Amino acid sequence: MTGWTREQIAQRAAVDLNDGMYVNLGIGIPTLIPDFLPNDVEVIIHAENGILGVGTYPDEADIDPDLINAGKETVSVKRGASFFDSATSFSMIRGGRMDLAVLGAFQVSAGGDLANWAVPGKLIKGMGGAMDLVAGAARVLVLMEHMNRSGEPKIVVECSLPLTGRNVVDRIITDLAVIDVTDQGLRVVEFAPGVDAHMLRSRTGAPLIIDGR
Repeated sequence: MTGWTREQIAQRAAVDLNDGMYVNLGIGIPTLIPDFLPNDVEVIIHAENGILGVGTYPDEADIDPDLINAGKETVSVKRGASFFDSATSFSMIRGGRMDLAVLGAFQVSAGGDLANWAVPGKLIKGMGGAMDLVAGAARVLVLMEHMNRSGEPKIVVECSLPLTGRNVVDRIITDLAVIDVTDQGLRVVEFAPGVDAHMLRSRTGAPLIIDGR
């Protein structure tokens, strides 16, 4: 086996969430994280459509169609969860109340620029709240596949797609590696199973720092 599955990316990301954090989860892979949080770690999950206290995906018998996240997926809520309107939700985000935003991405640049809301020429559902999240959250973690469906690297020197924010990404977790965005460049923290330095560099469109080099 080479690399992590989508579920394993989320499981690896869950390791970075600490007790007491307020965390917003973007659509896609980030929404899988609650299923992998340890029972002794209390993380308060925020959904930008107006929930504080999102839980795991519900069993089929427990589905409530009125409980959905920002991606319109049905969710469960934890005891003590609260519900509010969009204005209140974005006041939390813009007020710097989120310790971490976990987002998907189309591209991330070597300098931590993020492009995750639009691909020119393709149907766009809407801008969403990512621009507010990258500006308001204390840290930004990106979860994504390392390459796109055309086989092109999603980690690049400069983003060619419309930007969500400049110099906003702190860490990237892909199916191949965990990579930190630093002042010195992209530093590889961890390889996924079956991945080595040569493979990772060949599938990345920007220079990487591996073992200090």
